[in-house]
Amino acid sequence: MKPQGQKLAFCFLAGDLCVVAASWVLAYCLRFLADLCPPPPDGIPPFEWCVNGLPLVLILAFVSVCSSGLHSMNRLRRPSHEFRVVLKTNGVLILLMIALMFYRRDPYKSRLVIALFFTMNLAGMMLVRRLAWSLVHFLRGKGFNSSPTLIVGSGRLAQKLADRLRANAWTGLDPIGFVDKQSGSIVQGLPVIGTIEQVGEIVKRDRVAHVFVALPFSEYHCVRSVFDQLADLPVNVQLAPDVPKLAAMSLSTTDLDEIPVIALRTNPQAGLDRLLKRVMDVAIASVGLAVLSPLFGLIATLIKLTSHGPIFYRQVRASLGGEPFQMIKFRTMQIDAESECGPVWCKQNDPRRTLLGSLLRRTSLDELPQLINVLRGEMSIVGPRPERPVFIDKFRQTVPHYMLRHTVKAGITGWAQVHGWRGNTSLRKRVQYDLHYITHWTPWLDLRIMFLTLFRGMTDRNAY
Repeated sequence: MKPQGQKLAFCFLAGDLCVVAASWVLAYCLRFLADLCPPPPDGIPPFEWCVNGLPLVLILAFVSVCSSGLHSMNRLRRPSHEFRVVLKTNGVLILLMIALMFYRRDPYKSRLVIALFFTMNLAGMMLVRRLAWSLVHFLRGKGFNSSPTLIVGSGRLAQKLADRLRANAWTGLDPIGFVDKQSGSIVQGLPVIGTIEQVGEIVKRDRVAHVFVALPFSEYHCVRSVFDQLADLPVNVQLAPDVPKLAAMSLSTTDLDEIPVIALRTNPQAGLDRLLKRVMDVAIASVGLAVLSPLFGLIATLIKLTSHGPIFYRQVRASLGGEPFQMIKFRTMQIDAESECGPVWCKQNDPRRTLLGSLLRRTSLDELPQLINVLRGEMSIVGPRPERPVFIDKFRQTVPHYMLRHTVKAGITGWAQVHGWRGNTSLRKRVQYDLHYITHWTPWLDLRIMFLTLFRGMTDRNAY
């Protein structure tokens, strides 16, 4: 860790311990001195017991902070990650305190005090750390505490990385240039200041603190040379993998008996997450069908009054694992619409549509019966739109990674749809957005897509 990082880590540790001390004393005051809780049956314990226990609590807090990694300084750490580490730190602290209190048979023990201490300490540590990080990020954005950063490579990935570093000035990572096979050019406003063979010399000469390796996948044979040159230098080296070349891959690392393992592709909708998504689907579909039942009745009546044929239209589509199912929609076309032209996508001003069907398609109301498919478990509320098997056989040959869309259930709406990629738009773009959704799925992303659907997905210029 650099001297600046050590000072910052010490300041954060001091802040954490101050919060612990304040929360410990405040928990005693709220429990025994304030009129918020009934007095304990054994009487109010002396305040000296609280004070005498404080050094031991601070020692346990120090151990918890160090064991959970909260003291480590990472310029790229996000608030969401830090909250998990703070929560883990407080959990470890509470377990250590309870275990030690029972082992020592400490006379000062109160479940309510422990609960108050945990709540206030968790909130206090997060608040103080957020305020401190806000100040650090502000100062870094003004040029203070900046760290010279070198990027190995100058291609698409390296340029994108340089843009992101400059856009996120709060990290304090200041890109000074690139190194590549040839030097002397200017890329994205930054110079290519040397070749890959000169990485070590440049790091020593310019006192570089951080090196990002952002080479294209085809040039990974150069990574060994970079690591060898930097092996004896006090510099942080990080690899920015060429993920776009590895489509639909979301990298994560783990350890298998001291062997580092990189997961290139995992399905986020597995285990309890899959159960959670299913519960959300059933709840939303059930409420939707109940609330929209009058609208269903109105649309069904209008279909019967304006055209000859059934109310619903069933079509074979593919969902999870490519399994076919009967997708249900309100009928928007004449009977036997594909008898002459065969299986084709609907096009703008399609003459096969009924007058009412044009309106239903334009407002996406024809999709509402798919809530029944969701209850059956054939679809999800959110996911890649299901396609017909006859088209899938063609697309899988021409669109890279198309079949990865079937690693999750098909959805009524999706990330691609709320961004306008529907109808006769770019299929490659649609697949790109679908794969982004699959690799970045969270329940909150589903809720965000549902919210956006109300404003972007229901009516769209490509909805026909």
